[in-house]
Amino acid sequence: MTTRLIVLNKDQVPVLKEQDVVVFRNRLKEAATKIKMGLVNQTKLITAASELVRNMLRYAGGGKVLLEIVSRGRDNGVRLTFADEGPGISDIGLAMKDGYSTQKSLGLGLPGAKRLVNEFDIQSEVGKGTSVTILKWANG
Repeated sequence: MTTRLIVLNKDQVPVLKEQDVVVFRNRLKEAATKIKMGLVNQTKLITAASELVRNMLRYAGGGKVLLEIVSRGRDNGVRLTFADEGPGISDIGLAMKDGYSTQKSLGLGLPGAKRLVNEFDIQSEVGKGTSVTILKWANG
């Protein structure tokens, strides 16, 4: 039997410039602290979220993040949805491979972020934008 996911709280954070990243990270830290997420899991979540929010700025010129505190049974977690209206990703499978980059980077962002969280989903349509949803459980 699967226990249903319940949204306990949600907040939307626009990220349109570099300074917005600090505001977003502070709200994320508050949410993680509120559900008593341990420091190691907070660090994993914030690291993954920082990568995704910077991708949103770099590749799409910004977007918005839906920050939700969720519950499933006795477990609490933070779910984040990064949504932009940028150029989109033509080959998600390739973008999820370690070492692939369209810019001069190590190409570890998306696959690295996926490894740091419990759940990861990416949807993208060329010319319409990208949506990445991650979830990290407080004790997961």
